[in-house]
Amino acid sequence: MPPIAALARELAEGRTTSVTLTTAALARIEDKQGEGSRAFIRVFRDSALAAAEASDALRKAGIVPSPLAGIPVSVKDLCDVAGYTTLAGSIVMRNQPPAKKDAPVVSRLREAGAVVVGTTNMTEFAMGGLGLNPHYGNVKNTYDRKTGRVPGGSSSGAAVSVTDGMAAMGLGTDTAGSVRIPAAFNGLAGFKPTVGRIPTEGVFPLSTTLDSVGPLARTVECCALVDAVFADEPVIAPEPMPLEGLRFAVPTTVMMENLEPAVAAAFEAALKKLAKAGVRIEQIAMPEIAELAAMARTRFPSMVEGYSIHRERLANAAADMDPRIVGRMQAGAKIPGYEYYEGMRFLDDVRKRAARVTSRYDALVFPTVAVTAPTISRFTDTEEGRNDFFVILIRNASVANLLERCALSVPCHEAGAAPVGLTLMGERMADKRILAIGRSVEAAVSPQG
Repeated sequence: MPPIAALARELAEGRTTSVTLTTAALARIEDKQGEGSRAFIRVFRDSALAAAEASDALRKAGIVPSPLAGIPVSVKDLCDVAGYTTLAGSIVMRNQPPAKKDAPVVSRLREAGAVVVGTTNMTEFAMGGLGLNPHYGNVKNTYDRKTGRVPGGSSSGAAVSVTDGMAAMGLGTDTAGSVRIPAAFNGLAGFKPTVGRIPTEGVFPLSTTLDSVGPLARTVECCALVDAVFADEPVIAPEPMPLEGLRFAVPTTVMMENLEPAVAAAFEAALKKLAKAGVRIEQIAMPEIAELAAMARTRFPSMVEGYSIHRERLANAAADMDPRIVGRMQAGAKIPGYEYYEGMRFLDDVRKRAARVTSRYDALVFPTVAVTAPTISRFTDTEEGRNDFFVILIRNASVANLLERCALSVPCHEAGAAPVGLTLMGERMADKRILAIGRSVEAAVSPQG
């Protein structure tokens, strides 16, 4: 499916209709040879077609609420959709009452005229970077599908809904990289806004201090348009910012360690392209990141907060949950309250110290994930694999969450190669600036650029 701006032009020029786009998206979801049955937990066929018909009628009357009007989108199963139980990728939620209203981010998509085609598969309760789900199926990455590679999580179905033309944008959530990891693994753009900037009401929580909502889409411009909808701002993408003279810093502490050769090569090639475009790139040591990494291994906030949120479920329904998720949640019970409190104070201090280092740069740049997408069988065929947390998936991405920053992942691999993401991390509330810079970076380093 073309990018959102291209679809908006086609609709405006009468070269397609919302019904045509939505019918095609639904056909791809329902294709038995495709990934739709695993990428989606629910499909809203009838309501999606009704919304598309209504959009076409409004367009004929001259009413076009935004560039997203009439365009099919997907919503992560973590978000409330009025009339349906929010499952959060779990079977233990099936007996919960249905949502009385849409989550604000979902209602804002509808108000913008977007057509919601369904809710997408995810890591159970959003706790993991692989994107595997034993209850609703393991959706396959767009790359090397014959082998079967992890899609990245926790917004796994969101990513594949876009790569496979089942939606023009997938609404995802990001607590430790859950938008940017699947974006990087599937060759998409993925944006995590500054925490607190987009409402999370009606989104089932994992960590109330770190959760954020962001888009996965074909391009940075797509992400910028959707981000504006989520933020209830004018739906206009910022103009690309010229790269000449910008200053980027590459944090060498932790972020560049143990890179898979394919990731290291793609990232180095991207840096050369950016330098050629006039970006001044510096390598800097950031001991603050090492401190964050050490904390994350033992006291990541979502461990404690996730356990608190799910304590009753763990006591009564753990047998019906993914054992990986149960183990991670139960680890939170072992962290005493004083350690959690000290950890939060520590984060406040690190954020202030890190800002003093990074404020003189336009962005920090680093590989979104240190590896390319591993095979699904690695984590399903052996007991060792089933117990493997594979922390390296979230190592780089989670830094933006812990620092409460905005971060954008753009593809930087060569066309046809295993997807690799490059992250641009900005300061707090520098979201529009990072998206503007990202549009130019994308043009310089992405396969489609």
